[in-house]
Amino acid sequence: MEADGPPLGHGYHNVRAGDLACVVTALEMLAPPEGLRRLVPEGDVPVQLVRWKEAAPEKYRLLYKRVGGPWLWWTRLGKSDGEIAAIIHDPRVQLFAVTDRARVEVGMLELDFRVEGECEIVFFGFIKGATGKGLGKWLMRRALQLAWVPGVERVWLHTCTTDDPRALPFYQSQGFAPFARFVEILPDPRVGGLLPQDVGSAPIIL
Repeated sequence: MEADGPPLGHGYHNVRAGDLACVVTALEMLAPPEGLRRLVPEGDVPVQLVRWKEAAPEKYRLLYKRVGGPWLWWTRLGKSDGEIAAIIHDPRVQLFAVTDRARVEVGMLELDFRVEGECEIVFFGFIKGATGKGLGKWLMRRALQLAWVPGVERVWLHTCTTDDPRALPFYQSQGFAPFARFVEILPDPRVGGLLPQDVGSAPIIL
């Protein structure tokens, strides 16, 4: 989506006031990692996965904002309760909260099997207070164990330049390979009031 204005030359695009531009990288895995099913001692892991089969949309939004707000996750925030329920209550979508020992939600994992033969890791992450503690590898192993079920031939995910800068190298270190990159121009969720204006590292264009 481009604003009216003079041509900027090949490779340049106008970004309108109130919009946000980011580079998206999509990554895939075409076979499960070696030893994925092997029992690996995990030591004292202070978190666990809890399946949310019939989560209320408002409860879902709250965790989504706590995990993704600092990184400008926004796609689910503009959806109605009915639209969210249609996604997360679909039997082909698996939603999990990561909870600590006090049963407080500190992360989330969402897997989408709605495309035959594929699993998309749609959302994967922790709240800021739970990052940097080595839990990402644990959660990714659990995610891949759940994703690589019989019939799945491809697991994929995507990240972008508004996300945690550690996300892309982390996904690659876990065996994902980039297969596409593109520029996305979208309404800035901070301008529209979906997220506070003081979150995210990308500047607001007004």
